[in-house]
Amino acid sequence: MSAALESVLEATMGSLFRSEEMTLCQLFLQSEAAYACVSELGELGLVQFRDLNPDVNAFQRKFVNEVRRCDEMERKLRYLEKEIKKDGIPMLDTGENPEAPQPREMIDLEATFEKLENELREVNQNAEALKRNFLELTELKHILRKTQVFFDEHLYTITETLGSHYRNPLSFVAGVILRERIPAFERMLWRACRGNVFLRQAEIETPLEDPSTGDQVFKSVFIIFFQGDQLKTRVKKICEGFRATLYPCPEAPADRREMAMGVMTRIEDLNTVLGQTQDHRHRVLVAAAKNIKNWFIKVRKIKAIYHTLNLFNLDVTQKCLIAECWVPVLDIETIQQALRRGTERSGSSVPPILNRMETFEDPPTYNRTNKFTKGFQALIDAYGVASYREMNPAPYTIITFPFLFAVMFGDLGHGMLMFAFAAWMVLKEKPLAAQKTDNEIWNIFFGGRYIIFLMGLFSMYTGLIYNDVFSKSLNLFGSHWEIRNLTSKDVLDNGVLPINPTWDYVGHPYPFGMDPIWQLAENKIIFLNSYKMKISIIFGIIHMLFGVVVGLFNHLYFKRRLNIICEFIPQILFLIFLFFYMTILMFIKWIKYAAPHPINNPDVTTSSFCAPSVLITFINMVLFKSPEEKDTEGTKKNPCDPWMYGGQNGLQMLLVLVALLCIPWMLFAKPFMMMQERKKKHMQDLNTHNTENGDLDGSGAVQAQGQVQGGHKEEEEDMAEVMIHQGIHTIEYVLGSVSHTASYLRLWALSLAHAQLSEVLWNMVLRNGLTQGGGLGGIILWALFAFWATMTVAILVLMEGLSAFLHTLRLHWVEFQSKFYLGQGYSFTPFSFEILLETAQATSEAAD
Repeated sequence: MSAALESVLEATMGSLFRSEEMTLCQLFLQSEAAYACVSELGELGLVQFRDLNPDVNAFQRKFVNEVRRCDEMERKLRYLEKEIKKDGIPMLDTGENPEAPQPREMIDLEATFEKLENELREVNQNAEALKRNFLELTELKHILRKTQVFFDEHLYTITETLGSHYRNPLSFVAGVILRERIPAFERMLWRACRGNVFLRQAEIETPLEDPSTGDQVFKSVFIIFFQGDQLKTRVKKICEGFRATLYPCPEAPADRREMAMGVMTRIEDLNTVLGQTQDHRHRVLVAAAKNIKNWFIKVRKIKAIYHTLNLFNLDVTQKCLIAECWVPVLDIETIQQALRRGTERSGSSVPPILNRMETFEDPPTYNRTNKFTKGFQALIDAYGVASYREMNPAPYTIITFPFLFAVMFGDLGHGMLMFAFAAWMVLKEKPLAAQKTDNEIWNIFFGGRYIIFLMGLFSMYTGLIYNDVFSKSLNLFGSHWEIRNLTSKDVLDNGVLPINPTWDYVGHPYPFGMDPIWQLAENKIIFLNSYKMKISIIFGIIHMLFGVVVGLFNHLYFKRRLNIICEFIPQILFLIFLFFYMTILMFIKWIKYAAPHPINNPDVTTSSFCAPSVLITFINMVLFKSPEEKDTEGTKKNPCDPWMYGGQNGLQMLLVLVALLCIPWMLFAKPFMMMQERKKKHMQDLNTHNTENGDLDGSGAVQAQGQVQGGHKEEEEDMAEVMIHQGIHTIEYVLGSVSHTASYLRLWALSLAHAQLSEVLWNMVLRNGLTQGGGLGGIILWALFAFWATMTVAILVLMEGLSAFLHTLRLHWVEFQSKFYLGQGYSFTPFSFEILLETAQATSEAAD
């Protein structure tokens, strides 16, 4: 019972706080059962195969022909998909996930796709030929109509223009040209023919369809009059150069009318044939659209299976495939069941064999995630994938990330907007996920919906603590301040007054968060600066201490006793004795000192006037400097006590000395202990050698001495590397402790900036609208509110939210994770149909 309980705890807690335990396995599959077994493993998605043929060209592998056949089928499906989208036919997506077809079904799929492609190409070719014929007849119809007007109205003008010496009948050509080419076409005719031609053109009002591209183009009809064969040749070459289409046009009106009637009859017949062709094409595409999604899934699964089989080796009998794969230890039984199902499907009588292998390679890192933890794990993996079985920061990040974000973004109103947006994405999760848009920004927001949800929720909480709602305060419990010793005239003459705790404070604090009276106080910034700066340091030091403690769990798991003694203990002492002690001083100052009050706090020594500065105290502590206890004249003692408690000076000197001793401890202890262990081991090996070979003679002694010297030289090289690494690590930690502590002041700085920007936006925009009266004032208020709301969402929620997000990310990546996280592993990438299909879908959408 206890063993079962321990295994369950390991399965749940272990996978949450550190990566899954992985093992390398060797898999033996019978050739006829390999396809079905790999198919089952692809549906399971828990096996990462290794390439056992790294030196074999992709075109020389066993199943290369099957992969090529899949590529050809996929090409045909993409052609069908393109034609379906061109006609705007919806493709049925039932959400089904069909199993990978058996190899024998590939022939039927290939025949189906071949038939559909040939039929569709034939229909398209016929339709293009019919459309081209239809275009020619339509252009000829317009030519016959327009040229009749040209002949009737402009024949006299042509004769007058070309001169009286042209007595012979004029020749002409008629055709159609793109409308945008008319100006250049006319200039070229005038220059090449030296003004001896007459061009007349008219626009075709309706656009014409280009049969090759399907685009709608605008064209114009033209007719060119000239005389002589030389000009005729020149005119035709210019028409050819401008890609103008020439058509025969009878000179006699009766002939033109007769031709026009024949053209109209042919156009009507073509319309009928074109309609029938389009109907047939539409029926073919509609039938294909019903199955194309499933066809894509089937073909991609077949292709993935054969790609995976190309990673396997064949045994000498050519009847068995051998594979090596990484699998989670907890899922070995599930994988064996999938292999048995695949064997049964294939009808094979030889069961597959899955053997665990011993290896010195680092296994891949596999952290189980769900839709909630996936986003947080992605933040961690973006910095670096955890080393195998290293402590996973994601579970802690689920709480610390939105909380530190909220400390910077704390506003109840802005947090509510963020929370509402994320809640909508969470509630509409399934329909939004089914849309599968390729908008990158939307996909980032939707992928991090649970992160945004928690960030908005925590921001609402910190907004209540700060009592900040769109730069205003909520008076939930009534202010605990009273304005005393002031007349009405004093209040009216001074719009904003500083709060003086000596007279105005009632005596007990506001129940929750900031008192709303601070929103009206002149010294609000001074008070909030001190408060937010201190809590930023407190949160930062606690966060870093937690990171060092998490590193202890890594040392315990990997049994690094030397790291615990030589790294963890001095690191935790250094951080606690210096920086955590500073936070203790903050709490002592908050508890011991209060505003002077004639009733509540009559003692001057415990008033805020006598409260020592924590920063100055910390600096004096590090410099071993005592505070001045006399006034400037040095004649009498200051009534204020420079110490917060008795024995503070001695304790602080002890803390600093221990902290300073931790630096050489971190620097020299580990190399020294490693050197002692190596010497001890070397002596044991030497004694063992002497015992086995008896007493050494002179030559043996010389030989042993040479071996010792050689080993000592190698040991010195190794220890030099250890010393360099330890020196870098020590300097990085000591200096990082100072810089990282200061880095957490960004919590204060961004919180102050966010609050001030929100207040400026309120005062400069919405406040002006609220002071307007009457009907015009309502319109102005409506316009100003729209502008204020837009700027609030764009700047204070989106831009400031992104800024706070990036700063929070830096605090986790650098200040927190640097204390324990190496991030030098590589991800577990299993053979999974689900992942492959999602990747293929995203690639096809991006290509579109």
